[in-house]
This record gives sequence, C-alpha cells and structure tokens, in this order.
Amino acid sequence: MAKTDLTKAKTNAARLLDSLGIRYELRAYEVDPEDLAAETVAAKIGLPAEQVFKTLVARGERNGVVMAVIPGDQELDLKTLAAAAGEKKIELVPVKELQGITGYIRGGVTALAGKKEYPVFVDETIELFDVVSISAGMRGLQILIAPGDYLRATKGTIAALGQPKK
Repeated sequence: MAKTDLTKAKTNAARLLDSLGIRYELRAYEVDPEDLAAETVAAKIGLPAEQVFKTLVARGERNGVVMAVIPGDQELDLKTLAAAAGEKKIELVPVKELQGITGYIRGGVTALAGKKEYPVFVDETIELFDVVSISAGMRGLQILIAPGDYLRATKGTIAALGQPKK
C-alpha cells in the first residue's frame, strides 16, 4: 500500500473516534520492522519523541490487563503503574501475547478500539501538549489528537508513569 493510501485507511481506532465525533489527523510513515521505536516514529512524522505516545500492555495479579500510555522518549515505571492500577505487582505482557489480548501487533498497539476495553493509564505529561500522536492501530499510521479527546475516547486515567530511559 502506498503511503498516500494509508492516510485514507480507516482503522478501528479511527472509526471509534469518528463515532465519538472526535477530530483527529492521520499521519503515515515508512515502517522499518527492525526499528519500531517511538523515537524513530517521531522523527518520521516530524514530532518530538515526548509528543509521540506509545501504548504498553501490562498484567497485574489482581485486576488483570491494563494499558499504559507513555511518551516515546521514556520508559514505563512499573511500580507507579502498579500503584495506579491497584496492584502489588505488574509486569509487561510478552510480545507474543499482544495480538491475542489487544487485536494489535507490536508497533501498532493502541488503547482505542481493541478486542476488549481495558483500563487505560496515561502519563501526566500528555496534558503539556495541544496535540499528541498515538498509534492508529497499525504500523505505519499515527493519529494526531488533542489530549483531552484522547483521554475521553480511552476513558484514560492520568498518572505519573514515565521515567527517563536508563
């Protein structure tokens, strides 16, 4: 599929936003399956990495699966996610389980319109921006959206989740 075709793609995430009357912009980029890092995606779509949010999937012992949405230039603080999710301990879900749990593959995971609705926890820095970028539910396509609209669409809870990469 040519890059221009991708911006016309209607992913389930885009359909959900349409159904909620939420404005967004689709931005396509060239995918390198060997480098799915948020920093790389950010460079390709022309935004700073801290404005491109990645969605990580974790599982706790009590409440099960949750999604954590953090800036692309940070890593997830599992302790603060556990506290926000009411868990003693929480771990990232292995990559091989992602599609079965969310319906999405690594590099295309989004908290929008997945197989099931899971609790979504979003790093507090999302509120620093007028627009953020999140995965549209497939590799090669990002959604640019206002943070408040994203939080409304995902029923996201704000928490301090990110920490500088080591």
